[in-house]
Amino acid sequence: MARPQPAARPANPRFSSGPCAKIPHFSVDMLSDAPLGRSHRAKVGKDKLKSAIDGTREILGIPEDYRIGIVPASDTGAVEMAMWSMLGARKAEMLAWESFGAGWVTDVVKQLKIDAEVKTADYGHIVDLATVDFDNDVVFTWNGTTSGVRVPNGDAIPATRAGLTICDATSAAFAQDLPWDKLDVTTFSWQKVMGGEAAHGMIVLSPRAVERLESYTPAWPLPKIFRMTKGGKLIEGIFVGETINTPSMLAVEDYLVALDWGRKVGGLAGLRARADANAKVLWDFCDRHDWIANLAEDPATRSNTSVCLKFTDPRITDGAAFAKAVAKRLETANVAYDVGAYRDAPAGLRIWCGATVEASDIEALTLWLVWAFETEIEALAAAA
Repeated sequence: MARPQPAARPANPRFSSGPCAKIPHFSVDMLSDAPLGRSHRAKVGKDKLKSAIDGTREILGIPEDYRIGIVPASDTGAVEMAMWSMLGARKAEMLAWESFGAGWVTDVVKQLKIDAEVKTADYGHIVDLATVDFDNDVVFTWNGTTSGVRVPNGDAIPATRAGLTICDATSAAFAQDLPWDKLDVTTFSWQKVMGGEAAHGMIVLSPRAVERLESYTPAWPLPKIFRMTKGGKLIEGIFVGETINTPSMLAVEDYLVALDWGRKVGGLAGLRARADANAKVLWDFCDRHDWIANLAEDPATRSNTSVCLKFTDPRITDGAAFAKAVAKRLETANVAYDVGAYRDAPAGLRIWCGATVEASDIEALTLWLVWAFETEIEALAAAA
């Protein structure tokens, strides 16, 4: 006999961790001011791009002497640009606690072949930052999108460091406090917390990062899309909206709309509070049920955006198959799309809780999590 489904349903079943849910009540009509068919180098295009940069600085509280650029290939392109342009001047330390951080390790060690010390932690944990020598260049993710962990604060990063800190903050920007004085290069993408469209990345450079760019030339050739200097000087145009390659002005307009919504909900404090409230619904849910748990074991390092969950019931003998069946059941019921764990992560679920998601939808989803779990457990018993 089929188990009855919950009466309440999420109004928006989109819980993907990227691209993430659009802002509440989104409509393509909101993008009617996009200068489609116009050059991004025309005044209207440059003004829109400059507004995206200025709005980013305003909401995130980025210092005035930091440069902000819109770059190709999403967060991935921004991280690669930083590593290919700046690493190699001194020894590097590569920190990895999930799949994207591991990808940066591969690029640095196997592709760039840089002298690097690699420090890793299992999924659900982060590296002990007290063991890191910040006189080296350090590359790390602030929020582990695929493992549900985050750096709790910047206290371990000394103000007097000699090396650069290169931080992939793609699931943290607009949802967590980033200590700008501790970060020399920070990257993120529009399609995460702000629910923007893919393919556009942001790179934020401290004065120390600019100094490295202007004083160091890598031993390897740089593709055009990675070049931030010319004749030993920073290409300032990149940081006022003169992008390296052609951006989508439709995507730019979408980002501007999202930034305006961010202002209306209270800026960074409001965006962070929304993500915190969303994540707390799931954390409290795990505390009430002994068959599911947060993959991030230390509450201090739990992400408030990409919340990763694991099933702990002893009756489950094939965790991967069980989690896949639960995710499929939720999608078939049209209550949660794209909530399976990342392909390289431990079996389980990954539910996006960034600011564009409504807490009421997370609340409704928890009822369906119970339904899907109990339905699959019954199926296991029937098959035994």
